[in-house]
Amino acid sequence: MNENQQIKEINISNEMRNSFLDYAMSVIVSRALPDVRDGLKPVHRRILYAMNDLGMTAEKAYKKSARIVGEVIGKYHPHGDSAVYETMVRMAQDFNFRYMLVDGHGNFGSVDGDAAAAMRYTEARMSKISMELIRDINKNTIDFQDNYDGSEREPIVLPARFPNLLVNGATGIAVGMATNIPPHQLGEIIDGVLALSKDPELTTQELMEYVQGPDFPTAGMILGKSGIRKAYETGKGSIIIRGKVEIEEKANGRQTIIVTELPYQVNKAKLVERIAELVRDKKIEGITDLRDESDRNGMRIVIEVRRDANANVLLNNLYKQTAIQTSFGINLLALVNGEPKVLSLKSCLKHYLDHQIVVIKRRTKFELEKAEARAHILEGLKVALDHLDAVISLIRASQTGEIAKNGLMETFSLSERQAQAILDMRLQRLTGLEREKIEEEYQELIKLIAELKAILADEERVLEIIREELTQLKEQYNDKRRTAIVPGGVEMIEDEDLIPVENIIVSLTHNGYIKRLPISTYRSQRRGGRGIQGMGTNDDDFLEHLLTTSTHDTILFFTNKGKVYRSKGYEIPEFSRTAKGLPIVNLLEIDKDESINAIIPVSEFLDNWYLFFTTKLGISKRVPLSAFANIRTNGLIAINLREDDDVISVRLTDGTKDIVVGTSKGMMIRFNEEDVRSMGRTATGVKAITLSDDDYVVGMEVVEEHLDILVVTELGYGKRTSQEEYRIQSRGGKGLKTLNVTEKNGKMISLKCVSDEEDLMLITESGVIIRMPIEQISRLGRVTQGVKLIRLDQEGHVATVAIAAKEDEEDPSTLEDSDEIETTEE
Repeated sequence: MNENQQIKEINISNEMRNSFLDYAMSVIVSRALPDVRDGLKPVHRRILYAMNDLGMTAEKAYKKSARIVGEVIGKYHPHGDSAVYETMVRMAQDFNFRYMLVDGHGNFGSVDGDAAAAMRYTEARMSKISMELIRDINKNTIDFQDNYDGSEREPIVLPARFPNLLVNGATGIAVGMATNIPPHQLGEIIDGVLALSKDPELTTQELMEYVQGPDFPTAGMILGKSGIRKAYETGKGSIIIRGKVEIEEKANGRQTIIVTELPYQVNKAKLVERIAELVRDKKIEGITDLRDESDRNGMRIVIEVRRDANANVLLNNLYKQTAIQTSFGINLLALVNGEPKVLSLKSCLKHYLDHQIVVIKRRTKFELEKAEARAHILEGLKVALDHLDAVISLIRASQTGEIAKNGLMETFSLSERQAQAILDMRLQRLTGLEREKIEEEYQELIKLIAELKAILADEERVLEIIREELTQLKEQYNDKRRTAIVPGGVEMIEDEDLIPVENIIVSLTHNGYIKRLPISTYRSQRRGGRGIQGMGTNDDDFLEHLLTTSTHDTILFFTNKGKVYRSKGYEIPEFSRTAKGLPIVNLLEIDKDESINAIIPVSEFLDNWYLFFTTKLGISKRVPLSAFANIRTNGLIAINLREDDDVISVRLTDGTKDIVVGTSKGMMIRFNEEDVRSMGRTATGVKAITLSDDDYVVGMEVVEEHLDILVVTELGYGKRTSQEEYRIQSRGGKGLKTLNVTEKNGKMISLKCVSDEEDLMLITESGVIIRMPIEQISRLGRVTQGVKLIRLDQEGHVATVAIAAKEDEEDPSTLEDSDEIETTEE
């Protein structure tokens, strides 16, 4: 063994640990994670810097990609050429980068996963917006470092004149950590930076007034804001992205699902293949044809639906089993001063703003030093022009340039640079006009120097420059938001902050079609009018339930089988006035033999409030409202029914009210709800009224003070009666007669407690709706048949009755005494 050779014993476990730690830090800092200031990984930064260095700017001609890759590998990035080229390709793909940093010419791949052509075939140059990342790099705005072999210098970070980290996002897997930052809309991020520069104390919630959420290059929809808010506040969150899908109905009645946008980073070809696989394996049924009709004008995937299949149900299955709906895990991880940190939205914007402050100050200092150097030279030239003859004589008398320079320095107290400038001055500068130009230039420089010094002395001036330049950049490059942010579905977390609080009308037909409308859709009319066509229905369908509520209320749906389901007001789809609506089976998981028999809105589940049930066979029960606070998507049992019984009515009570129950034969009983003890959710209940043969309950109401009892018959007759005419009885009796039922007015179909401050809405089986003030309805005695409320076509019947908040009635003078009164939508 050579005596000079040294052998050092080490612990292999420690060596592996230390070596892997070095490797891990190298991957984290020098490969996988973006810098918070410019949003770029080293390879992206090196590609852009090399292209700028080669003069491949946005206004120049395209150059071969192979030339760029060779420059990057040879000077800055000692890794494989494929890694560099694939990175450059991604920077040129409009479905990967929200704002492309490379302008590619040739085949740069597709959303179907097709690879780009080889680098020897494609060409590229910097895009216009990427020039903003490089801008002012030669004005000492950032620091440089040695490249891998010390032969070149490369930037540590780019000036980044726009917030690229959030604008284009980043994805990277390091050792023990990963980043996944979604892209955003440029204008929103700039607005966020501007707002933060004016008020550093802004909260995340306030910043979200400017930054709505991610904006993906492939558009699509984000369901809900809760995941976005969590990610912006903590740096980590998950959002649901859904493609843009429309259901088209052909003339022959068949439906077609059209997909025009996909979630971010979804491979279209693989998606189509996945759908075909599900159809082949019979995991999804109802698809008769699947075509990809995408072309240069846009994406279009066509899914033909079988005639007897429901397109909405089919689409829900596609959401669950394919990438038409995906989740995106947000992880705002970036390098801050060389250390990986998970950042909030505010932190990202703050670090970028701090970087811009440094860039502007360094640029201003560079320009100041340049102006001062030029002013120094001009001061020397002015001295020479003021002593022209002496300067010329000194120069002519000097043997060499060095002697002349030293003579000028000693005689006129000039610096070496000033003396050299005098010696380099051309003779034409001695003319009168040139002398004036020197004086003007000097005065302008003095003003500029004062201005630059003022900027450096006042950080608010620096922020004002940043705001001005960001605003100009926004005006130049801003575009429209592509990704819509919509409320989550029933399976998503409720996002009520997306929905304005407004009153709505919710309607449900006998065949189970539900929709919501703004309450202003129907204007008030006079009694006896023909009404306005409320919705389109089939010949065998008619409106059965209509209620007024709020978009933020929870709506409880009670079925004839005694089960309860829930939905938020805003989760019910909004349709036009004449549209049929959405099948409720697509909104609630009700069984085939169930139908909705009662709907009630709830704003808050309080312990001291109750739900009061009444069934067709006259059974009632009272259950605390809090028992229904948590309802599964597949529903809960609300009441155990006896054989051949149905739920007729459900009402909210405070535990102290009187209850009235009415029957089809015009009988009604009034009793205090305390006669019905509070029971468990699954209890059967007790008898509320004793029914005669062939009679059944048609309505139940909670009696409030100063309210009248309104009854309506199937042939459009109705009346109001004072509640004082109905004495309180014991639960379980036969009750009192409230309506004289005849062939002229028909059976009683509805019982309501009303006031003069409300409107009555009548809905016929054919879907006609009429709205009239309650005060226009005659107040009659208990045993009468009522007055005509609505003109019905032959064999027509009133199907549903609802009470709505009062609207201002039209001026009676503008209405004719005709049977038909024209109405208009508001």
